[in-house]
Amino acid sequence: MSLVELLLITLLLVALAYACGGWLGALSVCRWAGVRDPRLAGSRNPGFSNVLRLYGARLALATLVLDAAKGMPVLWLAKGLALPAWAQGLVGLGVLLGHSYPLWHRFRGGKAVASAFGVLLVLTPWVALLCALLWALLAWRVRTAAVASLATACLAPLASWWLAPDYVWVVSAFALVVVTRHVWNIRRLGRAGEPRLERRITPPEE
Repeated sequence: MSLVELLLITLLLVALAYACGGWLGALSVCRWAGVRDPRLAGSRNPGFSNVLRLYGARLALATLVLDAAKGMPVLWLAKGLALPAWAQGLVGLGVLLGHSYPLWHRFRGGKAVASAFGVLLVLTPWVALLCALLWALLAWRVRTAAVASLATACLAPLASWWLAPDYVWVVSAFALVVVTRHVWNIRRLGRAGEPRLERRITPPEE
């Protein structure tokens, strides 16, 4: 495969990855369940943690699965074509940017944590599993999704350096996206205003 062919294939897969990432699992899950759009209540984030606080574990788990899985087919295609690590990383980044800044939702997307897990599960499975374990332990201990997500994102490049050195820069780029998407959470943490990772006692108003 020539360099030109490689670049063209990579660009096409990145565009496809962005389109896949732009399918927000939380919106579909809440629509199928007949409940209110999660962008209109709670933290207004269309992701796992807000759906958990608003509607409970069942819908939150469905959101997590959809957001993690949606980019996998295009990443499997990138690996099947034996693209180099940097090209696979660009495809994975396309998934994260599509989820975080979907054009058809006026760039109002999620925080990319579940999507990043799905991407890592294909590219660097051991890093993904270690990060998932760390996130679960931190979320259980501090009961705050933002703290768990930020800490895991910061440690992910170190885990990659140990377990998947060829993907260190790729994982670092993913971590940067996740941290960037949590800027407002960082500010709320400083004011002790970050919501806890637990379901609301009363359902949101319709």
